[in-house]
Amino acid sequence: MDLEQARFNMVEQQIRPWGVLDETVLGTLYRVKREEYVPPVYRSLAFSDLEIPLGHGQTMLAPKLEARLLQALELKPTDKVLEVGTGSGYFTALLAQLARDVVSVEILPEFSSEARAKLAAHEIHNVTFEVGDAARGWARHAPYDAIVLTGSTPVLAEAFLHSLRPGGRLLAVVGEPPVMTARRVRLIEPGVSESEDLFETCIAPLINAPQPARFVF
Repeated sequence: MDLEQARFNMVEQQIRPWGVLDETVLGTLYRVKREEYVPPVYRSLAFSDLEIPLGHGQTMLAPKLEARLLQALELKPTDKVLEVGTGSGYFTALLAQLARDVVSVEILPEFSSEARAKLAAHEIHNVTFEVGDAARGWARHAPYDAIVLTGSTPVLAEAFLHSLRPGGRLLAVVGEPPVMTARRVRLIEPGVSESEDLFETCIAPLINAPQPARFVF
């Protein structure tokens, strides 16, 4: 398998046609070796347009969705980012290339330790790994310039906005199957925010994601 050709095809045939045109983001996708973050048994599928199983019922996001989310975060080199859901560590590595500091929280200790080892092997040292349940917010190390949830949530917890700096961005896939929306919320000032729905998609929920109130008759 020609890995560099496969990587080129992923970027040019899947990602760029899906509206990801930021050259800084595209360059990062070329630099960070996706195949080194997928489970070895699925290495040949590293560049395919699909969600790759990670175990424990979890999956990696499809490459074009990772890229679209990365672009929507509008990261700057001075930014401090919170990632909710470390998973394979690949998206963590992408964030670390574009931001000053990343705090990545994972509820499954095994995923967190494996990702830590992968990033250390690639000499990525600007990530703080935490183990815990951040589906309803994570105030430790706040405030953040950007927050991204790598799993969907039926309800977007208000607590995340309290952990943003003014001007910060919160990005999450919100809703329930079959229709969810990638939503970006900007904090204008404490207590004032604006929300923008970017595109429709459907991904697996975060473990322990908050649920909407249900009517009981």
